[in-house]
Amino acid sequence: MTVRYCLSGLRILFGFLPVIVQVNLCIAADGLTQLQAGAYAQDITPTKFPISVNGSMVDQQATAAHDPLHARCIVLKNTKSAKVAEESLAIVVCDSCMIPRELLDLAKSKAFAKTGIPPNRILISATHAHSCPTVAAVFQSEPDKEYSDFLVEQISKGIEQANNQLEPARIGWGMVYQQSLLFNRRWLIKEDEKSESNPFGVKSDRVITNPGHSNPKVSKSVNLIDGDLSFISIQSLEGRPIALLANYSLQNIGGVPGDVVSADYFGEFSQRIARQMKATDVHPAFVGIMSNGASGDVNNVDFRQKVAPKREPFEQIEYAAELLTQSVFQACEKIEYVTEVPLRVREAEIVIGVRKPIADEISTAVKKLDGHAMPLDGGDLSLIYARETTLLAAYDTSVKLKLQAMRIGSIAIAACPCETFAETGLNIKLQSPVKPTFTISLANGYNGYLPPPEQHLAGGYETWRARSSYLAADAEPKIKATIIRLLREVNR
Repeated sequence: MTVRYCLSGLRILFGFLPVIVQVNLCIAADGLTQLQAGAYAQDITPTKFPISVNGSMVDQQATAAHDPLHARCIVLKNTKSAKVAEESLAIVVCDSCMIPRELLDLAKSKAFAKTGIPPNRILISATHAHSCPTVAAVFQSEPDKEYSDFLVEQISKGIEQANNQLEPARIGWGMVYQQSLLFNRRWLIKEDEKSESNPFGVKSDRVITNPGHSNPKVSKSVNLIDGDLSFISIQSLEGRPIALLANYSLQNIGGVPGDVVSADYFGEFSQRIARQMKATDVHPAFVGIMSNGASGDVNNVDFRQKVAPKREPFEQIEYAAELLTQSVFQACEKIEYVTEVPLRVREAEIVIGVRKPIADEISTAVKKLDGHAMPLDGGDLSLIYARETTLLAAYDTSVKLKLQAMRIGSIAIAACPCETFAETGLNIKLQSPVKPTFTISLANGYNGYLPPPEQHLAGGYETWRARSSYLAADAEPKIKATIIRLLREVNR
């Protein structure tokens, strides 16, 4: 039997009607025997408060948890060979804003020691919820060392527990188009308007990110979104839900009070999909997962509206989670499951240049900061970015990025450690030989925004040089080309 899925997001990029593709779920898997799967949601909620929460220009201190945070883990293994290294993989999605590579490498090493799953076959990502504890230094938030150590241990424990729960399983996958929550937040300045100044005092920006409602300076949104809501569903042979991994290209939604931690819509989806699938009381516990796709320039705010609609705290999170839950559940009912699938993983490390400030820029930044104590005024972007300039001065001239591709049956995952733009995600899908393919961003490390070169030229928040955006302007084509190469390799 076949399942139909739609790459409708490509129509926005390339201007043609939705492409309907037939994907045969009965994959030829010569020599494979039984797929095994295990899943576990490891609690990573802070045990001590107050704690730093990043995601804005100023640090916030949370004093409680509104809802629990988790590292949601899936382990898949084929029993064809006694060599676990060749036949297993793990996927972990953490309720975290961003996680540095060094922490994730350590978590993978610990998990390898416990499970035998090699680090290069483990994918760990952050959701980019802005209401989670700080483990990566960005703007005025500094990592909480005790929580960072705790996070590493909990991730490795989660992978170990998922591996311990391996059982014969069946798997299916699909995709449904759900664009109603997505809006590109980068808006073009009208041709007859002057360019905007960036925080460094240069009037060159032809894009305003999050321009606000009824802004007379802007004409239209960049308008690129990826509306594909992809999912992989895993069940026991008897049909008991084990896990569901979904992927959507939407940033965090927010609307969370600054004094609490929350998993945002990613966590709310996980709870709701469990209830919808009547899997709240199964044993072992079902694990629902929402991962972050290519959302670096996309949020859920429609600036075409003249005024912002009023929302209570968590109201939009609940609305979005319910909409995505229903969309996935309805599509999930139409797929068929198989018990034999190839599990292929390829990983590569590439070197990317860093946009380091020059001596004059550093000197100007130091003078700008003279007399200003921390915390800096979050509304004065010139001060915020002056500090970022001084901190970037200590960076190396290049950085090593870890990229990854996974193929599970006839669906593929591209893993990128950046906040990937919708345009890049759409291009990866178009050029990937595996259909369908989706991108998990903020995976296996954190290397800031990844604007395509033409977006660098247009300027705007995502391009402003800081620890949140420091890769060279030619980084996106290099990363994209490497990911596509890896996707071709897992398709062989």
